[in-house]
Amino acid sequence: MIHKFKAKDINILLDVNSGGVHVIDDITYELLDYINLPLAKECPGEIISRLNNKYNSSDIKEAYSEIVSLYEDNLLFSRDIYGDYADTAVESPIKALCLHIAHDCNLRCKYCFASTGDFGTGRKLMPLETGKAAIDFLLEKSAGRENLEVDFFGGEPLMNFEVVKEIVRYARSKEREYGKNFRFTITTNGMLLTDDKIDFINKEMSNVVLSIDGRKEVNDRMRVRVDGSGSYDKIVDGYKRLVENRGDKEYYVRGTYTKYNLDFSEDVLHLYNTGFNQISVEPVMEDESIEYAITEKDLDKIYAEYDKLVCKIAEIKKNNGKINFFHFMIDLDQGPCVIKRLRGCGSGNEYVAVTPEGDIYPCHQFTGHEEYKMGNLHEHTFNENIKKEFAGCHVYSKPSCRDCWAKFYCSGGCNANNYIYNGDIHKAHELSCKIMRKRLECAILAKVCEQLNS
Repeated sequence: MIHKFKAKDINILLDVNSGGVHVIDDITYELLDYINLPLAKECPGEIISRLNNKYNSSDIKEAYSEIVSLYEDNLLFSRDIYGDYADTAVESPIKALCLHIAHDCNLRCKYCFASTGDFGTGRKLMPLETGKAAIDFLLEKSAGRENLEVDFFGGEPLMNFEVVKEIVRYARSKEREYGKNFRFTITTNGMLLTDDKIDFINKEMSNVVLSIDGRKEVNDRMRVRVDGSGSYDKIVDGYKRLVENRGDKEYYVRGTYTKYNLDFSEDVLHLYNTGFNQISVEPVMEDESIEYAITEKDLDKIYAEYDKLVCKIAEIKKNNGKINFFHFMIDLDQGPCVIKRLRGCGSGNEYVAVTPEGDIYPCHQFTGHEEYKMGNLHEHTFNENIKKEFAGCHVYSKPSCRDCWAKFYCSGGCNANNYIYNGDIHKAHELSCKIMRKRLECAILAKVCEQLNS
């Protein structure tokens, strides 16, 4: 399988199965439309006759010969070997937990998938007992895995920060006994950030996700307090202090774009100019009846914004600036392991979410969907059949993914989005797919341009 596209006057060719990326000339780009496998050693006369009104025969034959050479070196039209792994390495030990440390929030973000923090189940905080039980569960279910991950999530985790600290201490106390290493992350809206919290976060959290949507007017339209006022002025200085004191540890500011800010490249640039160089901006996924929901009609504008970001980010780097836009970070040399390519985030299999009551779900977005409740920590129950279902959910189990050129980069998309909008974890959400494919083309283009200019 191959995928080719034009961008910035560059012809780019991706060999899907090998991951090889080639910059090709116009003749080769057009010639590929007429290629049939298996390849003949010599360029068929019918191909020459189709193209010799634009190119001379010798150039067509030379381009065809180069295609044959790449094909023989398994760099073009390479065989799909990944399907052989899809059903062999299915189940994995659990390595990561999303701890819903707070089903409560001090913001009322209008697009919040968690019903403004309580997931529709009432506002509550996770007791320390449940947090410790979650750590014990992870230690038990992680089998031989040494490196474990715990993400403090909400709602707003800083509303229950003393319990966060105690859970970290408890987990650290178990590392030597069990031969494990814990890696902690936290996602916050920043409203309760103080210097002492910043110090603890920068010491213990390997990664921090800082929620902010970009420009003040964009952020304050959607990310509002209980009284309806905006949050930007309250959070931005705290975020700056946290990042300035973080050293080389990971963080990123994470925004959301809606129909209200389809010019979201301006939000990325605003965040960069404000002092943040690790940036993610995600599209909102909502029912089309919602006023701010992104629809198919918005795609041309969205595509143009990603194209604009490629140019703007290249300009920043050319001027020795440092910026990572999360969705353009792609490894064209090795990339993720085979299983990661096939299954992505590992929700429901390697990764589960735990609520304040101790209920277990495949990930945070499945919370409240009782058909996918996997068990309860305090009742010592865990549904292995649901785990098997998610372990078997990969790009070859999703019909629309099988023949998609992007499958090894998006790994089948978000299982939660698939379920929420299509009623089936195996049925890809097409609007998300279209945006993802554009982002991937831009990511590949950005890497190609870096190499051409190096």
